[in-house]
Amino acid sequence: MKTVQVNIVTPDGPVYDSEVAMVIAKTVSGEIGVLAGHIPMVAPLTIGAVTLKKEDGSQEIVAVSGGFIEVRPDQISILAPSAEVAANIDLARAKEAMARAEQRLQMKQDDIDFQRAELALKRAINRISVHEGNM
Repeated sequence: MKTVQVNIVTPDGPVYDSEVAMVIAKTVSGEIGVLAGHIPMVAPLTIGAVTLKKEDGSQEIVAVSGGFIEVRPDQISILAPSAEVAANIDLARAKEAMARAEQRLQMKQDDIDFQRAELALKRAINRISVHEGNM
């Protein structure tokens, strides 16, 4: 099976750079699977997991918090506000972030930005799911 170069980059720098056989990502319009030689495209990503399937059958999973995927026949680039490889996710920190977001959502105060708290909760749940392998 042919492979394609994949780069996942955040404002803090590169998170992932390797050759893979297939990329599976969640876009705003649904889940996509991309192989080497795919037609060029750009799509917005949702908060979710990006699955990177290697040629040997193994896979790596990266938690992304939105962004964009740019596909070219020989390269796939993912630009995300934040991204973490499953093995690098600090589970305790993710659970703390989830508890803080849930607490903010339960408060009935006017100065709480509910949309921001909901997004924080989704990001925390995504990080926990990716770390635990429950995507």
